Amino acid sequence: MQMSALEDIRKYAPQAEESVVAAMEKTYALALRDADARQVSFSDPAELKTVRDSFVKGKLGVADSDADIDAAIAKVGEQVPGHKQRLTVYYLLAQHYGKLSVFGG
Repeated sequence: MQMSALEDIRKYAPQAEESVVAAMEKTYALALRDADARQVSFSDPAELKTVRDSFVKGKLGVADSDADIDAAIAKVGEQVPGHKQRLTVYYLLAQHYGKLSVFGG
């Protein structure tokens, strides 16, 4: 049985808010339908650029330099060994930047 997004996120952020995770699941429902899109490939530079530009800059509104954002993404990648569930990565990045409020947190 596959672990829920909330269960996976709580492995790394034990206080994760269920309402925030639910809002993220709703926001990214289309992307999460595709098994490949449910994961973030940290070995794919194009994927990491998308996370940086579309999620961190676009959705979260972070204005840090690309290098600083890339470092934050890499840090999350080190935190989450093995599989990299997209919502777990996104939650941890939003938490890192203090932007959980974007999803109602």
